[in-house]
Amino acid sequence: MKMASFHSTKLLSFLLILLHSGAAFSAIVKTLPGYSGELPFTLETGYISVGNIEFFYYFVESESNPGADPLLLHLNGGPGCSGLNGFFYQIGPLKFNITNYTGGLPQLLYEPNTWSKTANLIFLDFPVGAGFSYATTTDAWSTTDVESAEHAHYFLRNWLTEHPDFQTNPVYISTDSYAGIHGPIIAQYILEGNTAGLDPVVNLKGLSLSCPHTDTVIEANAKIPFAHRLALISDEIYESAVESCNGIYTNIDPANTACVEAIAAIDECTQLISIQNVLDPNCAFLSPQAQELKAGRYLRGNNKNNILLSPRTRSDHDLYCHNFAYLLSPIWGNYKSVQEALNVREGTVSEFFRCNISLSYTVDVDSVIPYHQNLTNKGLQLLVFSGDHDMVMPHNGIEKWIGSLDLTVDTDWRPWFSDSGQVAGYTVKYTNSGYRLTYATLKGSGHSPAEYNREDCYTMFHRWIHYYPI
Repeated sequence: MKMASFHSTKLLSFLLILLHSGAAFSAIVKTLPGYSGELPFTLETGYISVGNIEFFYYFVESESNPGADPLLLHLNGGPGCSGLNGFFYQIGPLKFNITNYTGGLPQLLYEPNTWSKTANLIFLDFPVGAGFSYATTTDAWSTTDVESAEHAHYFLRNWLTEHPDFQTNPVYISTDSYAGIHGPIIAQYILEGNTAGLDPVVNLKGLSLSCPHTDTVIEANAKIPFAHRLALISDEIYESAVESCNGIYTNIDPANTACVEAIAAIDECTQLISIQNVLDPNCAFLSPQAQELKAGRYLRGNNKNNILLSPRTRSDHDLYCHNFAYLLSPIWGNYKSVQEALNVREGTVSEFFRCNISLSYTVDVDSVIPYHQNLTNKGLQLLVFSGDHDMVMPHNGIEKWIGSLDLTVDTDWRPWFSDSGQVAGYTVKYTNSGYRLTYATLKGSGHSPAEYNREDCYTMFHRWIHYYPI
């Protein structure tokens, strides 16, 4: 896939999108069902039109200095996960109270390690079909990796047009998981749009990439050495795979029986492991997909006969399942009172899903390493971080594509420490003529790191965004 170029056709396309964009809508949300009292932060929700798409967003104003603090556009993966995924589970100011949940409306708690303590956050229901974002024409429901990145770029410029007070703030693109594909493409569109004279100028300073999907082949090949490093497979099995498969574990030739057998042995060893975090129990009955939807419908009706999710105590096995909290967002998001409080347009979305797995979406980018290489001479600041027990996007795969950028090591690999003085992970910093890439691992964390360790993730982000060493 060649990198897109913002030539005259793209500029014309952008101008046409502006001409066909509807009126934006926004409103301040003072209270939310499930939260006791007024929200202790400023929350705005609304729609920004991009052509025939109405993108729904959640804007959390910085609790520090909103006029000067960075503005982060945060995009979740999937593709198809709502901005509420980042809002509730990763870097936002609220979380669900999962202690002794027995059904009905979930209760909300303030999250003290929210990134909004030091940054303005836009959580976007992205791409079209995610969360409460919707299309006004049939054709507009279908999208691709590149098209979605264009949409996000247009969304940001349109949002800044509607919020002129933030046009001079430093802007960062923040992504999680699959949205790592979109981040560098969006950055390129922004920079080329600025050069082309698009208004308003986006004051792009960098990207924050959490366990980013970047290169499909590298990530797939990284999983087997990752499993070996963590003693999930034996030396003998691993060496057999390396020798028979020549270190390439994708698109295996069926005639290579030795490689096929080695991969089968590895699959047998790892198929019952939680790939989100290999230290977690494998809670297949709480998958974030079909079972999440079924369980959500049960609990909205407070069905106490549900065998999976009947009332439990905190010590019971199922509440240790990482995905349990995922079940609460579609329950909460489908209450009429919640949608009214969020100012969702009635009748535009038939049912809210944390992650919509039925998008009309086409994958058209397998690697964004060329985009990253192109950005290394743009003076941007990047934070790339991963959980060291994440088998979805293994850290060794992330380290490999970073290595392919041929950057200069500025600070060698070393431990970094939490505010309590404990080793929180490991970090290395690279530079290239004003470009700075900081890579960090989160010790013991899975996919995604902020879902496992909000405190250390916030500490890491706060130091990085203010140019302090991690």
